[in-house]
Amino acid sequence: MKPLSSLVSVVDDDESVRESLPDLLREFGFKVEAFSSAEEFLVSGALGQTECLILDIAMPGMTGPELQSELTRRGKTIPVVFITAHREEADREPLLESGAVECLFKPFSDTDLRGALDLVFQSH
Repeated sequence: MKPLSSLVSVVDDDESVRESLPDLLREFGFKVEAFSSAEEFLVSGALGQTECLILDIAMPGMTGPELQSELTRRGKTIPVVFITAHREEADREPLLESGAVECLFKPFSDTDLRGALDLVFQSH
């Protein structure tokens, strides 16, 4: 893992996730920004600095996959780890095929998250 120098941005409409996940990521040694919507992330200063995006799939407004597509359209190659409360294994494969590094089902363990981040920072 590449801690401290790396900014991980969390985009999730669930306030409890935006409060708890950054604490865990900081324990892992990352800098963290949290956003309540894809639109909020897109207009933030964090867009150009983010080295990993932890992204909820289903959100009001722009969804997680739509944000991933928008970033691709803009030429931004930010590794994405999707998180979702909907345990549909059939939905996981298209996300991975679209370039996501991992798709974790809520609730996920600290170990699962650390493993996903290891994949991100090993490959980039």
